[in-house]
Amino acid sequence: MNVSVEKTPIPDLLVVRHEVFRDHRGFFMEVFREDLFEKAGLPARFVQMNHSRSSRGVVRGLHFQWDPPMAKCMRVIVGRAFLVAVDIRKGSPTLGRWHGVTASAEDPVQLFAPAGFARGFCALSQAAEIQYLTTGIYNPAGESGIYHADPDIGVEWPLEIVETSEKDRNAQLLSEWLSRPESDCFTYKG
Repeated sequence: MNVSVEKTPIPDLLVVRHEVFRDHRGFFMEVFREDLFEKAGLPARFVQMNHSRSSRGVVRGLHFQWDPPMAKCMRVIVGRAFLVAVDIRKGSPTLGRWHGVTASAEDPVQLFAPAGFARGFCALSQAAEIQYLTTGIYNPAGESGIYHADPDIGVEWPLEIVETSEKDRNAQLLSEWLSRPESDCFTYKG
C-alpha cells in the first residue's frame, strides 16, 4: 500500500492520501501503517484515537494541547467535513494562517497537523464523523482553544455556523494565547 504526502502553503501542515482498493463490495485501505508513515516523514507513534460525530453546520475547534504538545492526524469516516488547522507557533512566518481541506468517507484524505497548530472542523453533511490519531494523551489541564471566528485569522468556513459548544464560543483570540507564557512551548524552529 502507498501513502503520499502533499505539502500545503503552511510548512509542516500536510495532506495525507492513501491508496484505496475499490471493487463491487466497497473499498479497503490502510489508515495507519508505522513503516509507511515513517517513510513519508510522518510521526509513527500515535497513542490515542478519538472519534467525534456532529450535525451539519456544527463547528468544533479550534483546539490544541500544549501539555503534552500534541500532533493530530484527522480524517472523516462518515459524511463530509471541512478540516482546518491554524499555525499558532511563535516566530513562524505563517503564524495565524489557516489551511482547510474538504474530506469525506468517499475521499479519505487525512490532515496532519503537528503540535503548534490549532485544529477544528465543520460538518458539511447531515452527519459527519471524524476520527483522529494523536501523539499525546489528552490532558484537560494542558489544552485550550482559539475562537473559530477570530478576525485576525479569518477562517472561511464553507457553511453558516449553526452550533458550537459554549467553550468554543468563549475561546480566546490568537493574540490572547500568544501573550500567555504557555505559548512559548510552540516556538517555530524553521
